[in-house]
Amino acid sequence: MIVDDERDVVTLVKFLLERDGHVVAAAYDGADALAQLGVEPAAPAAPVPDLMVVDLMMPVLDGLSLSARLAGCARTKGVPLIILTAKGEMSNVFQGTANVAGFVEKPFDPKSLRERINAVLAQKK
Repeated sequence: MIVDDERDVVTLVKFLLERDGHVVAAAYDGADALAQLGVEPAAPAAPVPDLMVVDLMMPVLDGLSLSARLAGCARTKGVPLIILTAKGEMSNVFQGTANVAGFVEKPFDPKSLRERINAVLAQKK
């Protein structure tokens, strides 16, 4: 799942990952992602992604708040997150957050993002 308020970013990442054979869901803010995942409101039958690419700065619910809510839900706490940020090094903000698998700065190199995603997914297998 890609969660970003910039539709062009969502379109690009979705295209790249679908080209690699992945099924990709899209959300345009953190609240939208929580609803699709059945976290808020609770819907235990909602699908849970293998990985999420999450923008840090979004309206309604930002990436940091989304990360915390996902970590607090039994169904989603193990979903690894790759954080997209234009804010430079943000690892200290996410210190102690077990579900963050990495950070990618915007603007990002699509090839590097794909490699990071594939590496995280390979670790899950």
